[in-house]
Amino acid sequence: MRLRNRLISRYLIVTGVGLLLLVALAYHEFVHVPQLLRDLGIEESSFKKFDARAEVILTAISPLVLVLGTLLILRSLSPIGQLAEGVERFNAENLTERLPRTQNGDEVDRLAASFNKMADRLENSFKQVREFTLHASHELKTPLTVMRAEMETALRDADGLKPDQREWIHSQIDELERLAKLVDGLTLLAKADAGQIRLDRNPVPLKELMTECYDDTLVLAQPAHITVELRDCQDAVVLGDRHRLRQMLLNLADNAVKHNSQGGHIVMALRKWEKMAEIEMTNTGPGIPAKLQGRIFERFVRGAQDVEGSGLGLAICQWIVREHGGNIQVESRADGKTSFTIIMPLAA
Repeated sequence: MRLRNRLISRYLIVTGVGLLLLVALAYHEFVHVPQLLRDLGIEESSFKKFDARAEVILTAISPLVLVLGTLLILRSLSPIGQLAEGVERFNAENLTERLPRTQNGDEVDRLAASFNKMADRLENSFKQVREFTLHASHELKTPLTVMRAEMETALRDADGLKPDQREWIHSQIDELERLAKLVDGLTLLAKADAGQIRLDRNPVPLKELMTECYDDTLVLAQPAHITVELRDCQDAVVLGDRHRLRQMLLNLADNAVKHNSQGGHIVMALRKWEKMAEIEMTNTGPGIPAKLQGRIFERFVRGAQDVEGSGLGLAICQWIVREHGGNIQVESRADGKTSFTIIMPLAA
């Protein structure tokens, strides 16, 4: 039960008990005592007029006290309701939210002031983390590019290298490529958090993107002998950024190939219902552990540690989908099949 309702209910209980006692007292004073006086032979006119006035006063004051007390409690608790609404709106995507203050110095006002100070510190901390990530990822790009170029030059020019030396250089180039993808992902998410990325808003035919993604997935899946199937590819047009939507589909396809079993299966589908477009991508494999399904879209969270990846692909997918006014969900069933479902509004 909410604090407001709890206080009101307790107030009504206390007031009701008070009214019952008042009624009992009134009965004693205006019914029982007059009857006793009559039995003793005392004149009724001496107390009749007083009884009538007292009855009128009690009848008028009792409901008035009840109503005024209820209104007073509601008004007193309204700042607490505003505080609760403000706290609910405060999250990582809305760090500028601040609580209203009554400026009267009571406990509620002090609580709002303390929360606003904490929110200022959190906003500054998040800003510093975003700036550090953005600057660090930017500074890492150049040395990684130089190192990879030097490794490729050494591999190309050194004909006298032994096989194990060539294999070592190849492995170093692969690691540099993985680090470069990680840096690119961090840069993208840091810019997205800082609001530095603007997406195009043009009509994008999803059927065309799904067909391109299907062709790319066939190439990615060929070494592991994974079959790829495109079903129910309906015409659907959304308003958005073609490059980012294609990036989102390729990330999901790459994820479906990496987290699949040898000789597995991938099913892609595009459906349209009412004013929404639905994209579904299902793959076989070991599935996602139950404890990770609720955190799979968080940064650096990976469904399987033995699979190559940076743990940023699904976080980027979620950001792209949300920027297009959509929603992305995952379901990993007991049979090992994992489905990613994306729902986005169609273009008007």
